[in-house]
Amino acid sequence: MSKSSVLVLENFIGGKFVSCQRHVDSYDPSTGEVYCQVPDSGPEEVDAAVAAAKQAFPDWSSRSPEQRAQVLNKLADLMEQNLEKLAQAESRDQGKTVTFARTVDIPRSVHNFRFFASSVFHHLSDCSLMDHLSCLNYTQRCPVGVAGLISPWNLPLYLLTWKVAPAIAAGNTVVAKPSEMTSVTAWMLCQLMQEAGVPPGVVNMVFGTGPRAGDALVGHPDVPLISFTGSTATAQRITERSAPYCKKLSLELGGKNPAVIFADADLERCIETTVRSSFSNQGEICLCTSRIYVERSIYSEFLHKFVSAAKRWKTGAPSDPSNNNGALISKEHLEKVRSFVALAKSEGAVIHCGEGVDPLVLPEPNRSGYFMPATVISGVSDTSRVMQEEIFGPVTCISPFDSEDEAVSRANGVRYGLSATVWSTDVGKVHRVAQRIQAGLVWTNCWLVRDLNLPFGGMKNSGVGREGGKDSFNFFTEVKTIAIKH
Repeated sequence: MSKSSVLVLENFIGGKFVSCQRHVDSYDPSTGEVYCQVPDSGPEEVDAAVAAAKQAFPDWSSRSPEQRAQVLNKLADLMEQNLEKLAQAESRDQGKTVTFARTVDIPRSVHNFRFFASSVFHHLSDCSLMDHLSCLNYTQRCPVGVAGLISPWNLPLYLLTWKVAPAIAAGNTVVAKPSEMTSVTAWMLCQLMQEAGVPPGVVNMVFGTGPRAGDALVGHPDVPLISFTGSTATAQRITERSAPYCKKLSLELGGKNPAVIFADADLERCIETTVRSSFSNQGEICLCTSRIYVERSIYSEFLHKFVSAAKRWKTGAPSDPSNNNGALISKEHLEKVRSFVALAKSEGAVIHCGEGVDPLVLPEPNRSGYFMPATVISGVSDTSRVMQEEIFGPVTCISPFDSEDEAVSRANGVRYGLSATVWSTDVGKVHRVAQRIQAGLVWTNCWLVRDLNLPFGGMKNSGVGREGGKDSFNFFTEVKTIAIKH
């Protein structure tokens, strides 16, 4: 691609697009070519964005929830009108299929704004009457101020809007930093915000890397709140960096999510759903299934049918509607995911399909892209890094178990606790096992069914805090108790 045809992004500060002197290259994962230059922002740009957000806060926070909701709904309408453009851009920027972006990422991004525009009306305050003291106590929730929002590269607009929408619905202003690898739809969102009438400074977008832009945002003394989705290692750095300022933190981190499949499961529905939960979006979803424990009496049948279904899960050009998966995010990430498969093989595991087993035939323009087929592994020890660490790619491991206690123990035997799935037609069993599994979300006989009113987040090293209707509102506000003597 010629230099002149490269897309050059600009920061969005105080309602205006502002150029940056430094840039980092962004690649099209499906071709391996540079197609975009993203601002390499640092402390200077973050300072300007925080100043704009601080200036906008008094007016925005004083508006009624109805007035703020009107702006959010207008923005949602404009996103919906531009759904196809956003889906095409998300696919090219991230590597996912256009179909996935069109049916999952962008519709959910639209819904995030509509949901939080509405949910903000339905939170109640507490009240306590102390007659013997002639005193009335009640609570009030107030916006915090400038919210620092750091979103990841796997579901770029989906997870950015999951933070922006509740933050501004509650009356805060925002400085957001999307991943430098997937910044295009965030930049497009800024264009739509101008059209929707989002007041200047309410949402500011600073593009750049974690070590420069992210670090400056997290360590800024005028940003009292940080919401981050990403790796556990980065979250540790954020916690250390923000500690001197006693900031509010919401950290949605990694997962090593188990599926526990009992002999009485509806096998056909289970296999169809578990293939989807293992490989959707190239396995680049924090909720994807990466460890599958199957009751021994059905293990052989399950393994055979699951491998057959995984081989039918097509990987290829993101624009081809017949493909289930596109490309992984980067060359480095592809090499990392492949290294886990190589490690499993070196430890004596069996690679049933996918990486190194099935040839991947790609169209000529995509042969330098970062593609990897759905990969199924068995015979991996629970102590292996392959079973302990988050791979974040189209790789899942299958292992048999003999008892319910064993299944629960092994499901809990990692440092993560984000989500899990349990498959059984025994209602008592699914309740019992779900209650024993250490995970923030447990799905039984399904996957990725989400009610946005309910809490989302992980246990152990999978995060701190929860997001969702009431939880997000509580995070993006401070509670005040007021006592009235009469």
